[in-house]
Amino acid sequence: MMATFQSAAAPDVVMLRNLAQYLLSLIGKRLDTRGVIAYEELPRAIVRLEAAISEEAHAEAELESLYHVHGERDYDAGDDRGGLSQRAWPLLDMMREAYKQNADIIWGL
Repeated sequence: MMATFQSAAAPDVVMLRNLAQYLLSLIGKRLDTRGVIAYEELPRAIVRLEAAISEEAHAEAELESLYHVHGERDYDAGDDRGGLSQRAWPLLDMMREAYKQNADIIWGL
C-alpha cells in the first residue's frame, strides 16, 4: 500500500506505507488514514529527521571502520542499500519547502 504526502509548496511525494510509517515515527507522528504536519511543527520535524539521518550515517561509518580494522572482506562500502538519507530525502525536501512557504503537509493512504 502507498502513502501520498501533499503540500501546496511542493510536488506530491508517494512512498510505501512501511517507509512512511517509519519516517513519521521518527518525527513523532503516526501513520493514520489521514494526517497533517502543521507548519508550526515543521522546524522540530525537520531537526528530528535530520538527526536520524545523521545518526544512521555515523553508525554506518563506525561499521565500515570495524570491518576495515578486522580485515573483513565481506563488507562492500559501495553496497547501496538505500540508506535513510536517500529514502527520506523526498519527504525532508517537501518539509523544508513547506516551511519556507508557510504551508502544511497532509497525507492519506
